[in-house]
Parts: sequence; structure tokens; C-alpha cells
Amino acid sequence: MAMSPSRPAVALLLPATECDPVAGELAVGGFDPVPLDDVRDLAALLGTRSDVAVVIIDADVEPELANDAWSLLHDGGRSIPALLIVNPATMDTLDMAAPGHEDDEYMTRPYSAESIRWRVEAMCIRSVAVDDGSGPILQGALETGDWGRRGQLVAIFNPKGGVGKTTIATNLAAMLTDKGQRVLLIDADTVTGHVSSSLGMDAVPTVVDAWRDELDGGPVVPFFDLASAHPSGLRVLPLTASPIHTEILDPDRVAASIAAARRSVDFVITDLHPSYSPLNRAVFDKADRILVPVTPDLPAIRAVVKLRDVADELGMRDRLALIVNRAGSGVPTDDVEKAIGIPCYATVRSAGQVLVKAANEGRTLVEMAPKDAVTQDVGLIADRLLGRDVPQGAKGGFRLFGRTMAARA
Repeated sequence: MAMSPSRPAVALLLPATECDPVAGELAVGGFDPVPLDDVRDLAALLGTRSDVAVVIIDADVEPELANDAWSLLHDGGRSIPALLIVNPATMDTLDMAAPGHEDDEYMTRPYSAESIRWRVEAMCIRSVAVDDGSGPILQGALETGDWGRRGQLVAIFNPKGGVGKTTIATNLAAMLTDKGQRVLLIDADTVTGHVSSSLGMDAVPTVVDAWRDELDGGPVVPFFDLASAHPSGLRVLPLTASPIHTEILDPDRVAASIAAARRSVDFVITDLHPSYSPLNRAVFDKADRILVPVTPDLPAIRAVVKLRDVADELGMRDRLALIVNRAGSGVPTDDVEKAIGIPCYATVRSAGQVLVKAANEGRTLVEMAPKDAVTQDVGLIADRLLGRDVPQGAKGGFRLFGRTMAARA
């Protein structure tokens, strides 16, 4: 299937009698409607096109098909919103229980093709808008091709410091860049963040600087444009250069701005402070995946056990991915998995002097030691995020307004 960057795709899993008029109306609206017969067609479409903006799914006639289709939108690091068509008489029979996409919506029958078009347009516009506290605003000019672009938002987090969080964030971002990906690395640790210095970058503009300038009449600058370019091609943006006077960093606006940056890149890697702050929780809500570095020692393991319980309460456990850092230097990885109750996503061996030397010189592993074993470990994490070795996820249900709806058996 050929990709048309100016006409984002909208996939249609609808009965034939409804599909044709909806497709016609979407085409008039500047979209590329793609009628599909079943989940296999959807899997094929997602495997060949990266510009799918919305998938319209009949969640009433064939609920199991709808459940399987919804799951495909989130497998392999994807994050594509769904518009679910339901019958109001069956709404109460749907069981709500697991996370989905923040922009998922539903529409009840009967509906008009024109109303579908309006809803899809609204979903697309909302996906690239940021709320600055006074209401949603668009940052920069909007092209319809932007609606289908949605890079992965990957948060790096552990409630305990000293586990290699920033080391993994910087080197993973650099590795993804080396593999041809467009990457924005955000230092969201407003207390002890040191991403810029780890990369040998000085006097880097920050979000605090830009938002203070806005208050003085300056322009609204999207995060991607505000970020500084690293020699590798990676773009880097710290929220602040100082832990003092960060009150301007409204958590919801920061998280929405980070999420909006996904339309400019393939990956947004966000290094978070080790806390359950309002800012971190706002980013958790937007993240497609949360990588959790843990060292093989009891204090670090206990911290992630606590995180697991918090993640259950926040409805984000299915997005946690455990990275055992300095593997082989303490508790065996199998025992770490058993203690925490989360499968290990990847391991990174202890690097010794290689990482110390790289950090001292402000360089990344892929620049300094591309053939070293620890660099290859980071490369495997990048490959998994790219979907080259990602196991099929559990099919838990689809989300509407923060609640997951599992289809009836």
C-alpha cells in the first residue's frame, strides 16, 4: 500500500452498509479511508503504513473482533486512537478494566457519515493540541499529515535514584538515533537532572526559559523546535537548569507538550525524577511505555515492588517494562523477576570503566564503544522498541474516557 503523507489513513472496520458512506465522507475531509474486512487486514495495514491516524471499529456487531483489533493498536509500542461504534442498549454490558489510548472515543448508533468525519477531525486536532492552562492551543502550523504521525513516548523511571536511569535514557536515545530514528530526549528531572552535561552540552535552552519568555510576550514554541541538536542528530531538551523556581512547569501542560512532540519524531525519551510527583504522574498518563531500570540489589528491588503496587492503582502496570541494569553483579535476574512480579524486558551488563569514561568525556556508548558488549545490550533494547523482537501483548480490552471496556464473551 502506498503511503500518502498529505492524506493520513483512517482504517474502517465497519459493516459494508455503513463503510461506503463513511469512507466517502472521510475522503472529502482529506483523509485516506481504508476499508478492512477483518483483524488480519488491520495487522497488514499497520505493518505497511505508519500514518494511520484513527481506526474506526464496530464494537457491537462482533465484540471479539473489536477487542482483537483494539489490541493491535497498542501492540509493539503502537499508540493509535480508536473510535468505537456501539449500540447504547449494550453499553452497560461491557466490562471496564484496563488501560488504552488517552484519545479513544465512542459513538452510538444511529450516526451520520458526516458526524463520523467531524469526530475523526476533532480526535486528530486534539492529538496535536496542548493545553496551556487557558484551553487547548495548536503549537505551530497544522498540516493534516501531522495527524497520522505519532512517535512512541517512552518514560524512564524508578522511584529510587542511583539505578542508571539517566545512563539508560541518554544511551538508548543515542542508539535509536544511530539506527536512523528521529529522537527527542527530554530531561524531566527538575531536581537532579543532568542529561545535557552527560552529553557534553553546555548552556542548553530550557522549557522554563521559553515559558517565562512567553509571559513577557514571546512566542509559543513547540518542544521539538525548542530542543537543542546534539552532534549525533539527537535533540535534547531539559525542563529546567535549576531546581529553584520551577512553579511555571504546570504538570498537565508539560505532559501535553511532551505528547504533542510525538508528531515531530519517532521517539520521545523522557528521563524522570525518582518520585511520584504530579509532573511524573501526568507523564505516566501520556506514556506509551515506561522503562524501569533496576539494579540487582535489595533496596532497588524493594523500590520497584512498591512501584508495581502504585502502577496497579494508577492503571499503568501493563506499560511497565523492567530493565535489569548492571546484570550479573548481584541478585540473579530470574530472582529479580520473581521478587518484583514483572517479566524482564532486557538486561544491561555492568560496564565498569566504559561508562565512567564516556560520562567524563560527555559521549555516548554508541559513539565511544560501538562494539562493546554493554553497547550491544542497549542496542537490543532499541530493537525491541522498534518492534523487532516484541512479544504479543495481552489482549485486555479497549479504553473509553479513561476506562477500559472488555467486550462480552
